[in-house]
Amino acid sequence: MSPLRRAELELLEPLFIQESGEVYRNPTEVKMSQIVLPCHANHCGELSVGQLLKWMDSTACLSAERHSGCSCITASVDDIHFEHTIGVGKVVNIIAKVNRAFTSSMEVGILVTCEDLYTARQWNVCHAFATFVARRTEAGKVQLKQVVPHTQMEQMEYSLAAERRRMRLIHAEIITDLLSSSTAQLECREYHNAVQAERTRVESVELVLPPHANHQVSTFGGQIMAWMENVATIAASRLCNAHPTLRTIDMFHFRGPSHIGDRLVLKAIVNNSFKHSMEVGVCAEAYQGGEPLRHINSAFMTFEVLDSDRKPRTLPRIRPDGFRLLDPTLYHCFPSVYRKYIISCKQTVVPLSVPWDPSNQMYLSYNNVSALKLMDTRNNWVLTSEKNKVRLYTLEENHMLCFKVEMHINVAAEQTFHLLSDLRRRKEWDQHYEECEVISQADEEDTLYRVATPSVSKGAKGQDFILLASRRKPCDARDPYLIALRSVTLPTHPPTDGHTRGEVLCAGFSIWEESDSITKITYYNQATPGVLPYISTDIAGLSSSFYSAFSACSHFLEVNKDSLAAP
Repeated sequence: MSPLRRAELELLEPLFIQESGEVYRNPTEVKMSQIVLPCHANHCGELSVGQLLKWMDSTACLSAERHSGCSCITASVDDIHFEHTIGVGKVVNIIAKVNRAFTSSMEVGILVTCEDLYTARQWNVCHAFATFVARRTEAGKVQLKQVVPHTQMEQMEYSLAAERRRMRLIHAEIITDLLSSSTAQLECREYHNAVQAERTRVESVELVLPPHANHQVSTFGGQIMAWMENVATIAASRLCNAHPTLRTIDMFHFRGPSHIGDRLVLKAIVNNSFKHSMEVGVCAEAYQGGEPLRHINSAFMTFEVLDSDRKPRTLPRIRPDGFRLLDPTLYHCFPSVYRKYIISCKQTVVPLSVPWDPSNQMYLSYNNVSALKLMDTRNNWVLTSEKNKVRLYTLEENHMLCFKVEMHINVAAEQTFHLLSDLRRRKEWDQHYEECEVISQADEEDTLYRVATPSVSKGAKGQDFILLASRRKPCDARDPYLIALRSVTLPTHPPTDGHTRGEVLCAGFSIWEESDSITKITYYNQATPGVLPYISTDIAGLSSSFYSAFSACSHFLEVNKDSLAAP
């Protein structure tokens, strides 16, 4: 099950009875229901996405303010994928709840569903994660209270929120770099009957009036997003000469406030077109009087044009002519090929490992850590065997077998984290690590390794793995240290004749500090054909080699616990 689907299930999770006998309901949850009227719809009788964005932003803001107890402003909205359009007469149901609070910001999960009142049928439309910041009060900067997760799904979202926050910060840095880059040379192919990009260019100005402001007298974030969607739709329509359907919006990131009296300048242009979709770059800038323009927001939106059978229509190609909003050749074109399935974890659609490239490092690292966190929050593991307080658990779900090994050691959590982070030292305690070399140190948190393992059958080849190791320190006391592992492919390291190339879907260590000197270590692995031969006898109860390996791990940590040299 993908993290995105899990997010939807979290928001739909039914109420349950607590030990006290009371019915539990998330205290930050806010619901909104709206009937789609003709005034909310476009000329095709479908709900305007701009209107939907306003409703989503309002609901999420109310949830954030319920938790913080003060006024909040929209800081960002993560990528949104619209699965369905919504017709006039349907009911839009929106649920929002705070997943996690940080110092002065919080992540709010939003789920949008559609309901047909005549058939009682309901279906998902989209989901999103928005970040809100609590405004300063007269007493100074707000210190938000922590969210206390009660259910397994709330715990999962709480854990993943820290990783999503990290990805947002990296995304913001990338976009900032793009905005300062103006010397990129475009390489483009010539297509017959291609449309000049300049023809799709749109510029529109809006005067911010009191009805456009929220209860804090700032321009409503949802209103700005709606205006951006409007000009992006016009740009897309100019390319295809038809009504386009918005499918995805990349992250909205508000870079500054806007107020009543501002003139908001909205610009859009088709950056690129593909066979069945087009990408539109859109930005919003504000000014008052003779002051210079202030950058408010930028985003990418992907549109399709549907035929009478609701199938994507073939689109004309675009001919760039030197002007683009955030040229996608710098950032989007390559990563977007992988983003959809790197983050969605749909392993039935893609190979277990995906190509490594610096441009998709952010998404691979996010997926790597998030997949491990998902396993760490599961509570339906089955104890298979135990020996001297080393426990082996299994979990079989959706035709996938996962296992975990758990033990406690008398070594501080931070020391344990540093020692286990360097995979080159794993061969000191794990007999399955025959060789391990660093291929590349991407940054302080991500490292690429090549690991060679011996054969489990006499006369057969051993295996080797190209692994991405992603390390994370706790965001706060409720988080563990994490070392996440997954396979990637590198053109510089193809399979060799001496080894069979194996793949790791998800593996790694979760390290919890239980006291200053007591640490709980849990090793997880989502078994793949390359991994199963090494653990099948343990899971079947025919061997206890897992005990030997992790006893050796415990001894290794005890002996080296005074060595704090980070890898």
